[in-house]
Amino acid sequence: MMFERGFLQSSVFVFFFVVVHYTHGDLSYSVQEELKRGSVIGNIAKDLGLEVGRLSARKARVDMEGNDKQYCGVNLRNGDLYVAERIDREEHCGEKPSCVLKFDLVLENPLELHRLSLQVQDVNDNAPIFPKDIIKLEITEIAAKGAKYRINAAQDADIGTNSVESYILQQNPHFVFNIKTTSAGSKYGELVLDKELDREEQQEMKLLLTAVDGGSPQRSGTVVIHVIVLDANDNAPVFTETVYTATLAENSPINTPVITVSAADVDEGFNGEVTYEFSRISDKSQTLFSLDEKTGVIGVAGTIDYEEGAKYEVFVEAKDGYGLSSEAKVIIDVTDVNDNAPLIYLKSLTNPIPENVSPGTEVGIINVQDRDSETNRQVRCSIQQNVPFKLVPSIKNYYSVVSTGQLDRELVSDYNITITATDEGSPPLSSSKTVQLSVADINDNPPVFEEQSYSAYVSENNKPGSTLCSVSARDPDWRQNGTVVYSLLSGEVNGAPVSSYVSVNGDTGVIHAVRSFDYEQFRNFKVHVMARDNGSPPLSSNVTVSVFISDVNDNSPQILYPAPEGNSFMTELVPKAAHGGSLVSKVIAVDSDSGQNAWLSYHIVKSTDPGLFTIGVHSGEIRTQRDIFESDSMKQNLIVSVKDNGQPSLSATCSMYLLISDNLAEVPELKDISYDEKNSKLTSYLIIALVCVSTFFLTFIIIIMGVRFCRRRKPRLLFDGAVAIPSAYLPPNYADVDGTGTLRSAYNYDAYLTTGSRTSDFKFVSSYNDNTLPADQTLRKSPTDFADVFGDCDDSPEVGTYFK
Repeated sequence: MMFERGFLQSSVFVFFFVVVHYTHGDLSYSVQEELKRGSVIGNIAKDLGLEVGRLSARKARVDMEGNDKQYCGVNLRNGDLYVAERIDREEHCGEKPSCVLKFDLVLENPLELHRLSLQVQDVNDNAPIFPKDIIKLEITEIAAKGAKYRINAAQDADIGTNSVESYILQQNPHFVFNIKTTSAGSKYGELVLDKELDREEQQEMKLLLTAVDGGSPQRSGTVVIHVIVLDANDNAPVFTETVYTATLAENSPINTPVITVSAADVDEGFNGEVTYEFSRISDKSQTLFSLDEKTGVIGVAGTIDYEEGAKYEVFVEAKDGYGLSSEAKVIIDVTDVNDNAPLIYLKSLTNPIPENVSPGTEVGIINVQDRDSETNRQVRCSIQQNVPFKLVPSIKNYYSVVSTGQLDRELVSDYNITITATDEGSPPLSSSKTVQLSVADINDNPPVFEEQSYSAYVSENNKPGSTLCSVSARDPDWRQNGTVVYSLLSGEVNGAPVSSYVSVNGDTGVIHAVRSFDYEQFRNFKVHVMARDNGSPPLSSNVTVSVFISDVNDNSPQILYPAPEGNSFMTELVPKAAHGGSLVSKVIAVDSDSGQNAWLSYHIVKSTDPGLFTIGVHSGEIRTQRDIFESDSMKQNLIVSVKDNGQPSLSATCSMYLLISDNLAEVPELKDISYDEKNSKLTSYLIIALVCVSTFFLTFIIIIMGVRFCRRRKPRLLFDGAVAIPSAYLPPNYADVDGTGTLRSAYNYDAYLTTGSRTSDFKFVSSYNDNTLPADQTLRKSPTDFADVFGDCDDSPEVGTYFK
């Protein structure tokens, strides 16, 4: 026996395979059972004409329908089909003469299915086994030579030559052993009495019966036949049927009667009492069925599952009181009940799936199996939720999960796809499986600013680096596709690069001032900010930021007339006959600021005679408050302050010199009001020039005597070689705004000076204002007429004035 086992173990490593046929993508191989794991069965790449390098990419695998075990595997490196799990022919096929295992060879991308049949060849791996260790036979001593006693045959799970081939009975003087075959095709043994028994010589004997199979090496099993010599019993029980058949529904409750076998013995008394027992029954059947030894009722003893076994065969032996027996075969067919819900297997899944995949893209493969039979295993599959995916039936019981619409990760980033499989049984059974599918982000959304445009307000003289405003853009994409970076677009502001004025924080979008702004240079400008994501390729969008500079009161009023500083000495001549409210002069000032910061007000802060002159708060016009008296000082000095309306207020001052006189004869006295000794020489030259001009003026008076009836005109001082100063005495950058410190359009001031006026302190003023002189004054023909108006004058006036 040890030699036989060693020989068997060594032979297990010997294997072979034969490619039986390859038709329409189907493969058939023949392989011995009990091969070691890793043993090569065949090369599917060669047999199917596939490239070995494509096996891994197409996820080649072997699945067995209705079984989770992987009995075969595919070596993706070389295409070999190898044994992955122990293959036991007896486990899968039992006593069937041919054992073929069906597999599915699955290839993906594209989905391809090949049928693979594996013919499992039997090896002698099972020894014959008798149903019992001891067989008791009670034989009467009167038994005649040639009497036959049935012995149940040994069982060998192997088939063919590997099954039981012969029996060897231990040498004895009374019995020989023969093999018989029933009408049903089963074998049994007969113990034949070759020499009569003598109870007085020997009451019992034990014979060793050995069953030997035909395998290589051979295996054997033994049983002890215990013969007890009795008195005569010449009739064995006889069954009513040789073969009994019964139908049993699966899941039948325990103790459910299956069938009743019956045998009769014509003997009387104890010799005719029949009892029943299983003579041959597999280990599995022994756990499922029971037999009442008195009644012959076969009942359910365990859980009947159609999927575990659809047909069972047992042998029942009927024995009388003294050991005569007979055997009947019982076939039990199990009918299927829809007790198995479909099973859903996820075979392949592309996860995550890009959001820009086109409709109709295959994202997964599922396989549905139902262990029931016929209509109970017909399955319908569907996707329950309202999701952009559907199931497309493929090969056999495979389904492809296919997209049906455009995906958008920003709307839905994850899908829970519930797949439901329902069979056609009554009632139908169903099962569900949820597949979670994530959508991978694609950079398909540019950054979007929260506002269409931005406005920033900043006061002038701001500090460099101060914050102007903040822009913000949102990108619904994920990770780097949604990361926003801000930058300035190239451009110019007042001819300079925009980057020299503002900067933007690339991470936060905060815009800072690079320099200090001056409202007087420019009041607003625009910059363009770009928001760009970090996708590939990157997407961007632009927004316009308008920067408005607000004015700050940082400019003091500028007095244009009279000049507030310098060495020039300007004097206004005021007629003695001026009435109260007459315009005698005007202070002209402007402010570079704007708005209320440029609203100017004029105030006399100091004057020689405080009650004589007043100044318009908003116009700057200096007028007499009352009529001029003889007692009033001829020389009047006014200090005027010009203030703006800013916070805090800024101001400037100037001095205004007024000379109350009707003619130039009194001009020499002006030397007393000179504030600089070095101007005295210039004054002398001016007096001489005035005398010359007066002479010329008298001549001019005679010429214009003919026009005495012309309408009155404002007085105008004429000097030889006089130069006119334009009435619009304003710089080109200032507008003549009413009420803001500039000269009103209602007045026009003309000053005439001699060619040497640069060293002179005189300025003569005329006004078109009717309040300057009485309205009834007209041009006089003689100096006497002038005296009536201006009062007493020198006989040789040095200054002549005409009015119109």
